[in-house]
Amino acid sequence: MREKTDFKSAGKIVTLYPARQPGAPMIILNNFSGDGSSVVSAMEEIGCGDCYLASIGNLNWDHDMTPWYCPALSPNDKPCTGGADAYLNLLLGQILPDTLSRISGRPAFLGIAGYSLGGLFALYSMYHTDRFSRAASMSGSFWFPDFVEYAQSHDLKRRPERLYISMGDSEAKTRNKLLKKVQENTEILIGLYREKGIPVEYQLNSGNHFKEPALRSAKGIKAILL
Repeated sequence: MREKTDFKSAGKIVTLYPARQPGAPMIILNNFSGDGSSVVSAMEEIGCGDCYLASIGNLNWDHDMTPWYCPALSPNDKPCTGGADAYLNLLLGQILPDTLSRISGRPAFLGIAGYSLGGLFALYSMYHTDRFSRAASMSGSFWFPDFVEYAQSHDLKRRPERLYISMGDSEAKTRNKLLKKVQENTEILIGLYREKGIPVEYQLNSGNHFKEPALRSAKGIKAILL
């Protein structure tokens, strides 16, 4: 496991894993829980390319990662309250500069990655900033109401050099009317980006939404580092 540095920025906890060489790419990983160590271990196991990894935690997940309001999916769930724009402003204005100040040299490029709602946010952010040239969305929550329509009617801020999108092959096998659209919506988005000439790698993994999230995340990060 690589040595890590923990610090607070804008009320969030950032865990920075150093690259082996200065000037390596930097990947921003928004995390539901933990410090990203399980993802880093998986990255090392699969021979991921050299990079700085900044894992951001202490997120208000259903707020920070969601672009607009969405009612709770079940009685025991929380509604999504649409704080993605505000969080992205914090990320670009404070968290990212604080993180970059702690490394040597300038990264070759910046990428953004996330799992579940974090995967939704990774793609949503590409419509609002040109700071990230690559994005990886693993089991992205593309069931989210109106996101496909948003993507179809808005332009990305820059043409990504590479996109990676994955999901589990049984994620759509549910009675929930929203969740059961996730694979259909994911494949609509992939078609949309490919029509625009954007390099997109799509991987359909075996299992449901909760199977091997660290390994799936590591595979996505590896793909956008190539």
